[in-house]
Amino acid sequence: MGILQIFTLLGALGMFLYGMNLMSSGLQKASGNKLRSFLSAMTSNPFKGVMTGLGITSIIQSSSATTVMVVSFVNAGLLTLAQAIGVIMGANIGTTVTAWLVSWLGFKADISILATYGIGFFIF
Repeated sequence: MGILQIFTLLGALGMFLYGMNLMSSGLQKASGNKLRSFLSAMTSNPFKGVMTGLGITSIIQSSSATTVMVVSFVNAGLLTLAQAIGVIMGANIGTTVTAWLVSWLGFKADISILATYGIGFFIF
């Protein structure tokens, strides 16, 4: 590993940590009682937390993005660590939904036809 790669790694890590700090401070400023109560209701017990993580990750197709959001919510004081654990477990389960669909349907099923209807459903 060259010195340039080490500096690149350190710079990328610094930018990541700075972005997390910026996002958590923005969440602290923007969060109100409604967001805090909504997050508390969605993660009031471990099962709801897992289902929330599974649903969000299935929608956005990225467990990493879900985890980053949850960590910033914890850092901003909107979620507790116990609530975050359930959501992150659900995110890890949700990221396997795509693999399950591919294993069940294989690459033989053409679901692109449903995409047009899905977009129309979400727009209207």
